[in-house]
Amino acid sequence: MLSVLSYGRLVARAVIGGLSQTDGRDYSLVTASCGFGKDFRKGILKKGMCYGDDACFIARHRSADVLGVADGVGGWRDYGVDPSQFSGTLMKTCERLVKEGRFVPSNPVGVLTSSYYELLQNKVPLLGSSTACIVVLDRRSHRLHTANLGDSGFLVVRGGEVVHRSDEQQHYFNTPFQLSIAPPGAEGAVLSDSPEAADSSSFDVQLGDIILTASDGLFDNMPDYMILQELKKLKNTNIESVQQTARSIAEQAHVLAYDPNYMSPFAQFACDNGLNVRGGKPDDITVLLSIVAEYTD
Repeated sequence: MLSVLSYGRLVARAVIGGLSQTDGRDYSLVTASCGFGKDFRKGILKKGMCYGDDACFIARHRSADVLGVADGVGGWRDYGVDPSQFSGTLMKTCERLVKEGRFVPSNPVGVLTSSYYELLQNKVPLLGSSTACIVVLDRRSHRLHTANLGDSGFLVVRGGEVVHRSDEQQHYFNTPFQLSIAPPGAEGAVLSDSPEAADSSSFDVQLGDIILTASDGLFDNMPDYMILQELKKLKNTNIESVQQTARSIAEQAHVLAYDPNYMSPFAQFACDNGLNVRGGKPDDITVLLSIVAEYTD
C-alpha cells in the first residue's frame, strides 16, 4: 500500500510531466512549391499556381495554414477543354475562402465542398474534372486535418520515417476519385464523385515534422525510400532549404518519369493489375514541401 507521502509524490510527478508535455506555442508551416508540367522541361509555373494541368495553393489565416493540390484530368483535352482550368479554378476558390476566413480548420472537407459547389453555381460555364488534397494545420492545437479525394496525397515524415499518409482512392486502375462538372445533359456519362467522399484524417504533429503534399505525378514515379533519401537533405526550417529540397524531389521525379527502363511505382501497380508496363510515367508533377516550425509573425 502506498503511503500518503509516496502517493503525493506520484501525483506531483504526473502533474509536472503533463505540464512539461504541454506546448503553449503556436505552430506554422514553412512551405515551398516546385513542379513540372508534362509538356514542359523547366520547373516553372504555367499560370497562377499551376504546373501543367496540376494546380496548388498555399494560404494562411489567423488560426491556420492551409495547402492544396489538385490534378486536372487530362482526358478533357480530347473534347477541346483545357484541364488546367478546372483544377486551377478549384484551388483558387479554396485559397480565397481560406483567406476570407470562410472555413473551419478541423473540417478541410468543408473547404473542398464549398469551393466545388461555388464552381457548380458559376455563371461562366466551367467543364472538367480533378482530384484534390487539402491539408490544414491548426496552429494552436498543433493538429493536422486532411481531406483527400483521388490519387494526389500527402506524407508526414518524423525522424526519417513515414508516420502518416493519405489513402489513395481509385474506382479501378488509373481511374481515381474526382470532382467533375459535365456539359448539360451529359452528367451521367462523366465520372463524378462527391467532395464528401474524400478520405479525411486528423492527428497531432510535432516541431520538425515534414509534410509532403503532391500530385500523383510524384508518387507514381518515386517510391517512399527515394523520397526519404531526398528529405534527408532538409537540414533546417528556413525557406531556402525547404525550396531547395522541394526542387530536388521534383527534379528527380521528373527525370524518372522519362526513364523507359525504370520500374516505377506506377509500372509496378500496372503489373499488379495484369498489364505489361515498364518505365516511368510522364505526368505533371507538383510538390508542396512543408516543415512544422514555431509560429512567428
